[in-house]
Amino acid sequence: MTTYLLAGGGTAGHVNPLLAVADGLRARDAASDVLVLGTREGLESRLVPLRGYELLTIAKVPFPRRPDRAAAVFPARFLRAVADVRRMIRQRGVDAVVGFGGYAAAPAYIAARRERVPFVVHEANAKPGLANVLGARTAAGVGVAFAGTPLRGAREVGMPLRREVVELDAPALRAEAAAHFGLDADRPTLLVFGGSLGALRLNTAFEGAWRDILDAGWQLLHVTGQTSDLADPGAEGYAVVRYVDRMDLAFALADLVVSRSGAATVSEINALGIPAVYVPYAVGNGEQSLNAAASVRAGAALLIPDAEFTPDRVRAEVVPLLADDARRTAMRDAAARTGIRTGTENVIAMIDEALAR
Repeated sequence: MTTYLLAGGGTAGHVNPLLAVADGLRARDAASDVLVLGTREGLESRLVPLRGYELLTIAKVPFPRRPDRAAAVFPARFLRAVADVRRMIRQRGVDAVVGFGGYAAAPAYIAARRERVPFVVHEANAKPGLANVLGARTAAGVGVAFAGTPLRGAREVGMPLRREVVELDAPALRAEAAAHFGLDADRPTLLVFGGSLGALRLNTAFEGAWRDILDAGWQLLHVTGQTSDLADPGAEGYAVVRYVDRMDLAFALADLVVSRSGAATVSEINALGIPAVYVPYAVGNGEQSLNAAASVRAGAALLIPDAEFTPDRVRAEVVPLLADDARRTAMRDAAARTGIRTGTENVIAMIDEALAR
């Protein structure tokens, strides 16, 4: 029996690919022991047990950004976290460690190296996090979701994706999807979403431009976010929903997407071959723009900066695209060429290679 320790968490961007790989390992060999390492504060504290995996936790030890009291106590706290992971590796007989970034990843990489256990790094974003930059230096394998991600020894393996996305048969589900959202399966559909919390910039732009979408002969599925107070005008062909728990149905209905460009979002849209217009979230270190860059270069997507995304910009760039069948077909073909549906299998193959050395 092989025992795997999957380390990462904090955000959905770390937890979801981790869980996809965990599911892939368990599906391949039910006798394997798949453990997850995270913190009590991260999203993994809720999602990992819900998926049926054992969660081992260590203290959350952020890398210090300024010379303050936290920086003074950081070395001792970090070494304590590393020691905790080393003890877990020995006690549980861990054969391989797989890290996905986040607070738990860096201690796991160092602990694995000191225990002489092979470890593999997966980076979801085009701009890598500090933990994975450090881990990649001595990892047995480094996989990235996007080509050109600056990590030592990186191999493009794609994003480990949810099974409902990987296995999605959009034509077969289109009628069910249309009925689910109260739309027409025979009309082209623009899907707009900004994540579970929505995106105020997208909501405001389409609040002022939804009529133009309908006038172009399209219908609009607009996922506004759980906290949005955007009014539903009740217009035929315009479905306003706060939250979607069946994104597979939303994707099955989508002929064009306007969305943020988180790593998972871009990976899923490309894997499904859907043309897109990305409006990168402007806060952070610019990773969303970088995540979308390869799709834009390939011709699979357009990018409009957040500050410029207005109703007028929707009318100037999105509405003409609705009428240009040839351009959307070319974008769809480019997305299909860019997308990778085998990210989970590719990461597992890296793990197997590391164990075989």
